[in-house]
Amino acid sequence: MIRILTDSTSDISPARAAELGVEILPLTVLFGEESFQDGAEITNEAFYARLEKADALPTTAQIPPETFIQTFERLTKSGDQVLAILISSAMSGTYQSAMIARGIVDESKIAVVDARTVTFGMGLLVEAACQLRDQELSLAELRAQVEELAGRVRLLAVVDTLKYLKMGGRISGATAVVGGLLGISPIITIEDGLVVSVGKCRGRKAGFQFIRKWMEEKEAMDPALPVAFGHSNAPGALADCMAYFAAETRGMTVRPSDIGAVVGTHAGPGATGIAYFVRK
Repeated sequence: MIRILTDSTSDISPARAAELGVEILPLTVLFGEESFQDGAEITNEAFYARLEKADALPTTAQIPPETFIQTFERLTKSGDQVLAILISSAMSGTYQSAMIARGIVDESKIAVVDARTVTFGMGLLVEAACQLRDQELSLAELRAQVEELAGRVRLLAVVDTLKYLKMGGRISGATAVVGGLLGISPIITIEDGLVVSVGKCRGRKAGFQFIRKWMEEKEAMDPALPVAFGHSNAPGALADCMAYFAAETRGMTVRPSDIGAVVGTHAGPGATGIAYFVRK
C-alpha cells in the first residue's frame, strides 16, 4: 500500500485528509517570538485576526528532517511505501528535509515530490494523487504521474488589499498608496514555485474576468481533472468566485478550500481564486 503524506501548506482540512487517507505534517508559523504549528495550534481564522494587527509579517519554519525520519519510519514499518507531496522548494526547506530523511530511512520505499506550488493548488495536486493511488500504480509510476501533474497546476487569485504585498516588499509603498486610492487589486499566481503578481484590476469582478481571459487565451482548464477554489477568510468572496466560474467547472469535481498562512501572509484576508490543471 502507498501512503500519501503532505504538509499543512496544502490547506487540506483535517476532515478531508481523513476521507482521503492522507497524513499532514505541520510547518511552524512564527509571529515574532511566538510559534504555532500551522493548522494544529492556530486556525486560519486566528491567523488572519493576528495578521491584521501585526506590525511585521509572520514567517514560517520548515519541517525538520527529524520529523520526516520519525514519520517515514512509522509509515514504512508495516511494509507500506510513502509518497510525500510537499510545499514548493523555492518557498521552504521542507522538501530538502524530506529528501535528507528519505536517504536515511529507505530510498526504495519513499518518493518525494516538489509540488512547485502551495495552498489550494497543492491541495488539488494531493487530491489528484489520491485518485491515481487508488489505481494501484507502483510507487515509481505514481511519483512520475504526480510530478507531471505538478507542472500543470495553475493557481490564480485576486487579492483584496495591497497592504501585505507592501509589507513583504513585493510592491513599493508608493504603488500601494496609489493602488489603494484607485481600488486596484493585484492578481497573483505561482511561477517557478514563488508567489508573483501577473496582473491588476479594479474590483473583484474585473479580476475574475482577467482569470477567465487567461484560461481562454493562455492556459485552458483540463475538465477531466478536479478543480479547486480558495479564499483567505472571505467565504463571501469564495462564493462569488465559484458562481462566476460555474459554467467552466460544470460537471467537474470541485473542491473549496482555505488559503492558509504561507500565501495568506502575502495576500492578506479577502483574497479568492481558482486552481486547476492546464490541459495538455
